[in-house]
Amino acid sequence: MATFVLVHGAWHGGWCWRRVSDRLRAKGHDVYAPTLTGLGERSHLLSPMVGLETHIQDIVNVLKFEELTDVILCGHSYAGMVITGVIDREPDRISALVYLDAFVPSDGDCAMDHTKLNANGALQRAVDERGDGWRMPLPAMEAMGVFDHADIDWVEHLLVEHPVKSFNETLSLTGSPDHASRHYILASGGTAPRFAHVHARMSEDPNWSTYEVPTGHDVMVTMPAELSDILDKIAG
Repeated sequence: MATFVLVHGAWHGGWCWRRVSDRLRAKGHDVYAPTLTGLGERSHLLSPMVGLETHIQDIVNVLKFEELTDVILCGHSYAGMVITGVIDREPDRISALVYLDAFVPSDGDCAMDHTKLNANGALQRAVDERGDGWRMPLPAMEAMGVFDHADIDWVEHLLVEHPVKSFNETLSLTGSPDHASRHYILASGGTAPRFAHVHARMSEDPNWSTYEVPTGHDVMVTMPAELSDILDKIAG
């Protein structure tokens, strides 16, 4: 059986993987769903200094101190930035990368330059006007693709503001070689899937396997069974 490390996106925490983690464990897999600094149960650590490098180090330390190898590393949304940095630092510990409706960045990229939430500077203006210049205010549930009332109550209750430094800090990669397989899962529901252009690009690359789940952005909340089946398939 496989070892999964599931990395949440902005505003979320390790809690958001609960429905997926339970299913993967029921299939016999080991699952870790850490929470990034400043989010979830670690929200008391939120500060203007928390950035992308902080979050990369969070996951590097999980791999190190849990003594994990042959890991399937899955990142949702913003965490595409994080897992790309992690494999650059720890290529020998990771056997597969899974980008779940996520950024697939290159060296020198930052999330703010690529997120559609910042169209015409909207996200940065919200930070300046409602987040004291360093906190990203909570998104609307519609933007997360969550519409079920029970799911809205659960997710909205646990989201916390996110440090904008992590979106503005550029990703620095050393170019360390790795042999991990690459996989992209698109949340294809709705009229304008946020990462359709990324999925289309990866679909043309023979080094990638691509999948679609017909739901909104928070796939792990809205279609955990379907997502778990895809992850189980990737595990082989």
